[in-house]
Amino acid sequence: MRAFFKHYTLNFKQASGTSRGILKTKETWFIVINTEGKEGLGECGMFKGLSIDYVSNFEATLQWTCDNIHLGLETLLDKLYEFPSIQFGLEIAFKSLESKDKFELFPSEFSKGKNSISINGLIWMGSENFMKQQIKDKIEAGFTCIKMKIGAIDFQTEIHLLKSIRNEFTRNDIELRVDANGAFTHDEALEKLKVLSELDLHSIEQPIKQGQIEDMAQLCEVTPLPIALDEELIGVFDVTKKVKLLQTIRPQYIILKPTLIGGFQGSDAWISIAEDNKIGWWITSALESNIGLNAIAQYTFKTNNDMPQGLGTGNLFTNNFESPLYVENGCLHYDVTKNWKINL
Repeated sequence: MRAFFKHYTLNFKQASGTSRGILKTKETWFIVINTEGKEGLGECGMFKGLSIDYVSNFEATLQWTCDNIHLGLETLLDKLYEFPSIQFGLEIAFKSLESKDKFELFPSEFSKGKNSISINGLIWMGSENFMKQQIKDKIEAGFTCIKMKIGAIDFQTEIHLLKSIRNEFTRNDIELRVDANGAFTHDEALEKLKVLSELDLHSIEQPIKQGQIEDMAQLCEVTPLPIALDEELIGVFDVTKKVKLLQTIRPQYIILKPTLIGGFQGSDAWISIAEDNKIGWWITSALESNIGLNAIAQYTFKTNNDMPQGLGTGNLFTNNFESPLYVENGCLHYDVTKNWKINL
């Protein structure tokens, strides 16, 4: 068994705004495993500035992983617990290697093209006109759930945009989610949540920065708007610590990004703890290429969670790989008549 890795830069079709700044490119890495004429392909979509494994020795660790691929998946996962994106890349690559079709990791009605996954339409930060146009486009494309990133432009402008949607569509027509990416201070958060709650929103992701455990717990206790933890889950490896985090904060939801929390194994652990504590959850991609998105989508479908998921990122890049994945009427589909075209 042999393995190597390859770096790849994804280019955004249009610069995309978040509360952390403007994204123009997204780096990612692929692990390729070869043995006995078979190939497995996985993606380590480490996210600079967000992933816990955003460290100087990331590529050196990838090289060590490839050099020691003979140790097998379980041993490598244990040794790489501080590198969740590499863990996920390995899980995908080994699953790919073992599968009859290296891109069908979890055979299902979805991977057979017979069913789809409901997803939210993502609205990126930008000028008021830019955000308005995105909202219009998503609604016309058949989305019934829209997620809007907030926190980078004037709050009143963001409220105005959300109101403009609500003036035309009720919560029964369009489900609205917002993602603050930790943009609010603790002192202002509750008042802003009260204003947002008047707009019949579904939830808000990470209103304050991660790591403020007691402040977040107090906020979740009194919030008029359901709160979903996102970045808060990053870097929490130990199961006991995961349980303590959720039982301390008691959020209404958690959001799982497999690339950032240790792949399938890490997601399974968080789901189990959340369900034990009656906390809702959904799954979101983290700007992976279609290789990583495909793995997340197939895994997501098998969880039987019928909430809209955050998997609509495949069309963001000019140089993504051609794949059977496509979005139509607010759902992610898999077209079995289309072939993968991978050029690494």
